[in-house]
Amino acid sequence: MKYLLVLLLAGLTSSAQIQKEQLNLMPWPQSIALNDGNFALTKNFKVNVTGNPNPRIFGGVTRFLRRLDGRAGIFFEQGFITKLNEVPSAELQINCTKSGKIGLYEDESYHLDIKQNKITINATSDLGALHGLETLLQMLQNNNTSFYFPNAQISDFPRFTWRGLMIDAARHFQPIDVIKRNIDGLAAMKMNVFHWHLVDDQGWRIEMKKHPKLIELASDGMYYTQEEIKNIVKYADERGILIVPEIDVPGHGSAILTAYPEIGSKVITLTGGTSEKNIQGTAIATYGIERNAGIFSPTLDPSNPKTYQLLSELFDEVCPLFPGAYFHIGGDENEGKDWDANPKIQEFKKKNNLATNHELQTYFTMQLVPMLKKHGKQLMGWEEILTKNMSKEAIIHSWRGPNEGVVAGQSLVDAVKKGYKTVLSNGFYIDLMYPVASHYLNDPMPKGADLSTEEKARILGGEATMWTELASPTTIDSRVWPRTAAIAERLWSAENITDVENMRKRLDVVSFRLEELGLTHIRNKEVILRNVANNQNTNALDEFTNVCEPLKGYKRNKGGTEYQMYSPLTLFADACTPDSKDSLAFDEAVNQYLANKTPENKAKVAAFFTKWIAINKGLNELSKNAPLVQPVLPLAQKLNDASQELLLVLDNKSTLKADDLKSLIEQCDSKDHADVELGVYTSLKKLL
Repeated sequence: MKYLLVLLLAGLTSSAQIQKEQLNLMPWPQSIALNDGNFALTKNFKVNVTGNPNPRIFGGVTRFLRRLDGRAGIFFEQGFITKLNEVPSAELQINCTKSGKIGLYEDESYHLDIKQNKITINATSDLGALHGLETLLQMLQNNNTSFYFPNAQISDFPRFTWRGLMIDAARHFQPIDVIKRNIDGLAAMKMNVFHWHLVDDQGWRIEMKKHPKLIELASDGMYYTQEEIKNIVKYADERGILIVPEIDVPGHGSAILTAYPEIGSKVITLTGGTSEKNIQGTAIATYGIERNAGIFSPTLDPSNPKTYQLLSELFDEVCPLFPGAYFHIGGDENEGKDWDANPKIQEFKKKNNLATNHELQTYFTMQLVPMLKKHGKQLMGWEEILTKNMSKEAIIHSWRGPNEGVVAGQSLVDAVKKGYKTVLSNGFYIDLMYPVASHYLNDPMPKGADLSTEEKARILGGEATMWTELASPTTIDSRVWPRTAAIAERLWSAENITDVENMRKRLDVVSFRLEELGLTHIRNKEVILRNVANNQNTNALDEFTNVCEPLKGYKRNKGGTEYQMYSPLTLFADACTPDSKDSLAFDEAVNQYLANKTPENKAKVAAFFTKWIAINKGLNELSKNAPLVQPVLPLAQKLNDASQELLLVLDNKSTLKADDLKSLIEQCDSKDHADVELGVYTSLKKLL
């Protein structure tokens, strides 16, 4: 009995001594104070809601209970929360002053107080209360027998009002379950905007009852019905998420023009050499849905009244599906080739004193402003819409950076200085497969820019952008998560929360917890590897993914033509992700060894080389009955050869000349195999 008491006290003491550094909260709260003691979780745990919240709080609390019980397995007695003040004696009391409105500038703050026998969440709106519940879930701790919340006081609010994720459903159509589980992920990370890219060269994805040609000719049968869209909007609303739809015009127009070629800008030459313009009606160019990635010429004709008539009718049908106050019209990457080649459009420019295609596009965009205003919508567009004549009501979406030959964040600074509200996506392009640290340290508030308080207030926040040329429903979650959680922290937490190592530690736990929402970023890796392995043992492949990463930038899709929109995304590269696990661990081991060449540190480095030699052997064995493993073998062999020689180097037994050793390691920088690269290359170089 004495020993049982000692063990029990030890368990209580250990749970009471948790430090802030041990918490895995993300986004990190604005203020947190840990107190002695804890709140023990039992099956009697119940929740009560008071105040004047939106009814969405009831569903939110019910989902919280199911997730909490799923983690703890306690079999709570409380089932569904349906009305105010159901259980006045409940241990968790939630009070909301008012009903939250989905949109920008709403009060999303909350105060969470955990005491030994009572937990309270006080929030102005139910949106803040939902955020408080997410934090409470992340506060859950355990000892060897039970679960508890450490006593704490947390006061929290977001730094930016726009904390978004864009998913492109035009390039690769993303079914409803993909959209919903990612909305759940956004809510868990306290993000509040889902930007839904619905129209591009590769497809029109909205059911149109008055213009059915768009889905008959330009969707490949893959689109959302209007009822499905309403359902997703409701689903998002219940989780505090604003949906911003995007129809990209006037460029990226292949899908629209496949259905309505008469509003296209392309000039065709009739037999006999006569040049005719499509808008004159005698000869209309034909268009087709684009199957490749890239930037294409098909562009709407800004000189044709029918263009605006059609767009007005489309907005009349689409706008009512989305009750939010914002509508994204794209406006990006219009090269103007078809405009330059069309004499009638050139004449139109002269007549309207439009000196450049940029000014012509502004003319076009300005015609859309009243069409959207009619439905209570504010126009938003990519940064190319910014000109001196653009409506000050437009929101400028800043996306270009060094990859496009532009200073990072320059368009954002330009926009706010000219009086526009703006959202940053440059540096948050998660489809580029860049490491999480590059996104985490990218701040919407530009450092060193001389901005007034008023100008800073125009920076609404930021948005992670997930283009889907190389993402299928099976792989998209692994491209969005967990890196988007780090972006969520950048957009929510204080500016000085920038410790990358601490972020990585928390992100590992957060990533695992996101799976309870149905996200597949971890579990689908094995699905892909089984395909690659021809349903053989996947251990060697799995280990090799821990040192391999997909090619970065857009190098994987050479020239935008290697992968069509129907090409397989079931290959080794699709199972790999940025920040390969062993690459980070190996770099740490190498740094420790170079700082202090003890036998222990040497053994840590050598263990990686031994493992990679074994992986190469395993992959060769696997490949005897798995053709999809073959493309991986040359890279595994290069790593094997470097590993064998570096083992000799560690023991001072290498007979290779320095240049030959360097050449061996340089081969590990190959980008020529299986659309992946070795994440350990830079660390290998340190050992030269």
